[in-house]
Amino acid sequence: MSKDLVTNDLAALVVLAAGQGTRMRSATPKVLHSVLGLPLIDHVLSAAAPTNPNSTLVVVGHQREQVEAHVTSKYSHAQAVVQDQQNGTGHAVSVALENLPDTTVGSVLVVAGDTPLLTTTDIAELISSSTGAAAAVLTAHLGNADGYGRIVRSANGDVEKIVEHRDASDAELAITEVNSGVYCFDLALLRSALSQLGTNNSQGEMYLTDVIEILRRDGQAIHAHVTSAENILGVNDRKQLAQVGKILRHRILDKWMLAGVTIQDPESTWIESTVCIDEDVTLLPNVRLTGETSVQSGAVIGPDCSLENTRVLENATVIKSTTNGAVIGENATVGPYAYLRPGTVLGTGAKAGGFVEIKNAQLGDGAKVPHLSYVGDAVIGEGSNIGAATIFVNYDGITKHQTIVGKHVRIGSDTMLVAPVTIGDGAYTAAGSVITEDVPAGAMGVGRARQRNILDWVLRRRPGSDSAKAAVAD
Repeated sequence: MSKDLVTNDLAALVVLAAGQGTRMRSATPKVLHSVLGLPLIDHVLSAAAPTNPNSTLVVVGHQREQVEAHVTSKYSHAQAVVQDQQNGTGHAVSVALENLPDTTVGSVLVVAGDTPLLTTTDIAELISSSTGAAAAVLTAHLGNADGYGRIVRSANGDVEKIVEHRDASDAELAITEVNSGVYCFDLALLRSALSQLGTNNSQGEMYLTDVIEILRRDGQAIHAHVTSAENILGVNDRKQLAQVGKILRHRILDKWMLAGVTIQDPESTWIESTVCIDEDVTLLPNVRLTGETSVQSGAVIGPDCSLENTRVLENATVIKSTTNGAVIGENATVGPYAYLRPGTVLGTGAKAGGFVEIKNAQLGDGAKVPHLSYVGDAVIGEGSNIGAATIFVNYDGITKHQTIVGKHVRIGSDTMLVAPVTIGDGAYTAAGSVITEDVPAGAMGVGRARQRNILDWVLRRRPGSDSAKAAVAD
């Protein structure tokens, strides 16, 4: 949504995030519980950000230190406002507005911090619908409206008031149109109405919903914008957290498929909100992309992959592998059963093959670690090949050390490279070697004892055994 879609001057965005969230049964504040890679409150702030409010006020209360630290560290434009005692939503908004100069004019958008399915389109249309009215409220029709405030309309369809579930009559409880907790108010009229709020209700709190009835009583117009039921769903417990997560997951999958990404099995594919994917990427079954992962065009991921904070460049292939904090270069191949840890960088056409673990290491263009090896704290030059069962011995029990392997090197199978050590360009190491000293360019490094054969040992030491019988069979 561009700013020109919003016709009102949005003086402030107020995010209500002071609630205790007791039903989450958690030491983590409710609004900081994550769904699809982002805390609940981040989804809300992301949806509202395109409205470009002059001020963003986040009302905090319960476990406020955690919420305030998160919000102010991630959103430089946001200000945390402390509601010392949670005396209701009306009180929370009053506390927030105390931080705006008395001369401020325009509209105020109020949203709840636990509604991650709220969309930018909903917000834009709500703000637009508030034109010519004292307030506009976002509503939806629910089959099961338990717990939601009801939208009470007059005979001609005008919004008259909002009645909280606990205070509703039987007739009002039969109403299916409910309050989302998202509003757009004229700031001056909101301030006036807030000053008239009382606490004559079942919870003894100042309800923001009562502002609607006060404004109507003063002859002001109230508009409503109706959206889909799922968009207004809030989170109060872990079950609801999973429910909104499922909806959001399918929204994300739909977005990427419509953007040109092939997802063979959406039911087994998980993509977090923070992931970026180009056109013509293919995701095979059972793929999980999380964190700041990005995948460029032509890449094929899967089946059975988990990529976290990983960059996959064009036409790379990742099969049955786990990566975290890695960069996979163009046309590179990973897997099956590879584990790429933070600091891994694969150059163009590089390979990390079956049962290979790599950590804090760079593989040059065309370099290969095909199978059964551990590479830690290393730089491997272009075109080099690391033989099967090679171990980069990088840790002496106290300090990590680096191994440098030059260009077009051939490391023989079952080699131990004991860091710090350098293998020069074009050098070889013999299979089964323990390399503890630098190998010059073009040299062969051999670090193993000379073999000797003890003839007839089996016949003398294991007489009558199957081995002995086999030895003399001919």
